[in-house]
Amino acid sequence: MITRNGLLLVFWFLLDKGFLAPLHSPPQSRMGREHHLRGMAGLGLRRHGASGVQRVKRGWVWNQFFVLEEYVGSEPQYVGKLHTDLDRDDSEVKYTLSGEGAGTIFTIDQTTGDIHALMGLDREEKSYYTLRAQAVDMHTGRPLEPESEFIIKVQDINDNEPKFLEGPYTASVPEMSPGGTFVMQVTATDTDDPTYGNSARIVYSILHGQPYFSVDSKTGVIRTALPNMDREMKELYQVLIQAKDMGGQLGGLAGTTTINVTLSDVNDNPPRFSKSILHLRVPESSSVGSAVGKVRAHDLDSGKNAEVEYSIVPGDEGNMFDITYNGHSQEGIIVLRKHLDYENKRSYTFKVEASNAHLDPRFLHLGPFKDTTTVKVNVLDVNEPPVFTKTSYTIDVYEDTPVGTIIGSVTAQDLDASSSAVRYSIEWKRPVDSCFDIDTVEGTISTNEMLDRESNRQHNISVVASKVNNPLLSNKVTVTVNVLDVNEFPPELAVPFDTFVCENAEVGQVIQTISATDKDLPAVGQRFFFKSPREIRNRNFTVRDFGNNTAGIVTKRVGFQRRVQEYYVIPVVVEDNGYPAQSSTGTLTVRVCACVTEGSLLSCTAEAVFLPMGLSTWAVMAILLCMIILLAIFALYVGLRRQKKRETLMSSKEDIRDNVIHYDDEGGGEEDTHAFDMGTLRNTKAIKEKMLRRGTGSEVTAQTEINESTPTTEGSADIIRDYIHQRLQENHLGFSAPPYDSLVTYAYEGDGSVGESLSSIESWMADGGEDFKYLSEWGPPFKTVAGILDKDKTDPPDKTSRKD
Repeated sequence: MITRNGLLLVFWFLLDKGFLAPLHSPPQSRMGREHHLRGMAGLGLRRHGASGVQRVKRGWVWNQFFVLEEYVGSEPQYVGKLHTDLDRDDSEVKYTLSGEGAGTIFTIDQTTGDIHALMGLDREEKSYYTLRAQAVDMHTGRPLEPESEFIIKVQDINDNEPKFLEGPYTASVPEMSPGGTFVMQVTATDTDDPTYGNSARIVYSILHGQPYFSVDSKTGVIRTALPNMDREMKELYQVLIQAKDMGGQLGGLAGTTTINVTLSDVNDNPPRFSKSILHLRVPESSSVGSAVGKVRAHDLDSGKNAEVEYSIVPGDEGNMFDITYNGHSQEGIIVLRKHLDYENKRSYTFKVEASNAHLDPRFLHLGPFKDTTTVKVNVLDVNEPPVFTKTSYTIDVYEDTPVGTIIGSVTAQDLDASSSAVRYSIEWKRPVDSCFDIDTVEGTISTNEMLDRESNRQHNISVVASKVNNPLLSNKVTVTVNVLDVNEFPPELAVPFDTFVCENAEVGQVIQTISATDKDLPAVGQRFFFKSPREIRNRNFTVRDFGNNTAGIVTKRVGFQRRVQEYYVIPVVVEDNGYPAQSSTGTLTVRVCACVTEGSLLSCTAEAVFLPMGLSTWAVMAILLCMIILLAIFALYVGLRRQKKRETLMSSKEDIRDNVIHYDDEGGGEEDTHAFDMGTLRNTKAIKEKMLRRGTGSEVTAQTEINESTPTTEGSADIIRDYIHQRLQENHLGFSAPPYDSLVTYAYEGDGSVGESLSSIESWMADGGEDFKYLSEWGPPFKTVAGILDKDKTDPPDKTSRKD
């Protein structure tokens, strides 16, 4: 370590004095190089005072520094030195450091450029740091050199031992394998730098498990070292593997792991019986299929290799028995195939063979993988109880069977040589067992009470048969008595009882499918028949039985009409298959309804109109409410229109004032016949009719008669002007006549106006001596009105002159 640091210091010294030139320079962009050259040229001019451009050689460029990891010294670890040729050791150059860890991990002496590490570093956490250094003027802070980027690389030391990340391991290898058989491969990892020294160079070795296994020192592959290892001798081996770095040299770090190697079984052992002869005893009363005894052949193998197949060697006496295999206990169970009779044969001898079910061809040379033993079975004499001819009995009886009727019988026999008589009895376990009785000699069973299927559909009684000479020897059998139903209730039609037929229904159309229910029979096994009554001939509908407990109502004609007949009643006869058969007649009501073309219901009642559309009652009510609101709005609108028409003051197109109201453009004088109906003004007859309708006062009437006598010349403008002026005067003086001037101008002025009403309707309320000149102050529109009112007051019309 000291030697390495000394060489590094010598290297820096040579670079600092200029003896060695830097080999590599950091990559720079074109713009950066040009900027650097320009900066160096400026510095050269100022430093050396030359008039031309002089290139200044960069004095420090390095790609990377090195620092040892896990440094534990008391002083900061020296990393390296930055120096530029522009530094004349006059303390005019300042060195700065930036980048990863600058100021926290690494520090630089601003004057000398020495870089130190402030803390110990771990290469496994971060292997290098990228920093940037720059030389600037101490006083102005202006860069003297372009910023240079370099790397401080953490130099690795051997501080991490190899580790097995997945240990401990388990492996398996077949027994009897040859030497060198692959077991498994283990791999250790070392977090040290594999590119530097031997810190991460691992060597494997076996510490425990020899001489059975070996390991490859470079790859970690584990193999068997001994051939033909027998699982039956030893099944589990524990191997300890070591991984050591530094190439296994002294001082290297090591890690270990354990491998549990299991020898898997192969079929290399045949089954073997422990005895050559096996004696068994069995009572003659043993039933067929019962176990007589057990045999077992031992196999040292395990799993499926230890499975043994047992068989009886064919022979005269072996056909009385059979053998089965019990996989849990690996035993062969001998069972009876036929009944034994001590009086006929008292012993049986046969051979049983045991063989492996799964053979391995590699080990057939070891010998036959099977073994045999002799089995001798002795039959024991037994005083047996009576035996029933059946294992169980079933009797069917109707619920209306009279008391004392024989409903069935049982039979038992004594198979012993003594052939004793048998007596029968019923074992009473429940009160319902008293419903039956049995003949003690014949074994016939009869009813003791009336049976009720609705109360109890099935009775299970136990009949006991015992020997007369030995009553303790008895046998029991179960007798099941099924109480059959007596058909008491007729079937009935199931809902619905109402249906409909379309007016456009065709002949042979099924309008409704019906079914039936019956209280007697269970749901399974019911059979119903549907038909129309024979005494009633229905020309409109018929009943068609589908044969599956359902029927259809079928039309026999077309042309159903509601206005002719709204309802039809169809009788339907339903009959069951009980004993005795029962039937009933139900009625189905059919309504005639209007339907769409597809056959969907359109209307039968008022409610049915909406139901096909999928509208609920609330939806129908909402629709009706909306219709009522629309009708109310329409009625209100019509009423308002009528009221507005009645309130219109000028509705007649013949009134001359209508032209004044609608005329809002500048006209063309007398030639503009569209704006003013001049003919109306010249027609004295029309003027007279209008005056008769409007005139109410006596003075106005008299004045009108005087003016009517005045001759009117057709087309005279003076006469028309005098006529209009006269009518204005009449309306000004009248108390009830409306004004003759424009209603738009005068008739709609309200009482709320500041100048009160200007209309001549209320002119009778004004004082005759009132001065109207103040109206001129309201603006130009009112000057004209003020002039007209003052003129009328001062210059009343001269009726005498108008006659002239």
